[in-house]
Amino acid sequence: MTQSTIPIPDSTARAEMSDGVTLALRRYAHPTGPRLVITHGNGFAVDGYRVFWEPLLADFDVVIFDMRNHGQSDANGADGHHYLQMSRDLVSVRDWVSKTWGERPTAGVFHSMTSRAAMKQAVEGSFIWDAMVLFDPPNVPPRGHALYEKMRRFETRLVDYALNREDQFDSVDALVKSYKAAPASKTWLPEAQNDMAQAVLEPGIDASQLVCKRELEASIYLAALTLDLWPDAADIGGPVTMICADPELERGSPTAAPNRALCTEGGYDYRPIANTGHLLQIERPQACREAMLGFLSQIGFA
Repeated sequence: MTQSTIPIPDSTARAEMSDGVTLALRRYAHPTGPRLVITHGNGFAVDGYRVFWEPLLADFDVVIFDMRNHGQSDANGADGHHYLQMSRDLVSVRDWVSKTWGERPTAGVFHSMTSRAAMKQAVEGSFIWDAMVLFDPPNVPPRGHALYEKMRRFETRLVDYALNREDQFDSVDALVKSYKAAPASKTWLPEAQNDMAQAVLEPGIDASQLVCKRELEASIYLAALTLDLWPDAADIGGPVTMICADPELERGSPTAAPNRALCTEGGYDYRPIANTGHLLQIERPQACREAMLGFLSQIGFA
């Protein structure tokens, strides 16, 4: 195993959420650059995305954080582990970042679970970012849509997978080996496999335990089936892009076709990344950055 080399942040904070849980924020300060607030998907941790966000430190004021029950943030069990609270958490993080480190143009950069939470917050509340970058939000089409049944089957398979997955490993190396063997993760960059394994494991006396419990991970997959989240881009209320898995890839991610459909039907700025699956940011990080920066430049953010 190669030791992960997560850069040391310039400052850190513990941001308190509306229910008292605290999330660990880390800031990489830039004197003049606009701000990116970056987090991760279900069951993962933001350090596992280092290959995507580390090169952004040269030009942006970057804040990274782990969601509740993930990575370095507080564990609170099932009480707040749902999309409603997570959408509230994003508001709290946005406020906390501005109050702690000053206001400046700020884009929210989200993946999968947090992309959906950000969409829910925007549609049901207000647009709190200067721009939103959504990486492959696995939204489920409404019942009756041609792709509904495909996504329903996918989410139920993920529930079964999460509930039955191995949750203790003899070492970080053992989880890296698992990533290299699994079809969904063997396409990640090798350094990302190593980063992610170290980020999602909590060392114990005899083994390393997944920080995010299997049952909590499964609950998020199940909740997707009742979110009814299929909004038009105009409903988001501000500049938004969706950067997604390749819909033309043979045996690609089941999220790819629904995302193309949502973007076509809903009028989104849509940027699929060739030859990628759901974890596109750690499969082709440079292409993902270029797509994001192209959008941000287009809207005058960067």
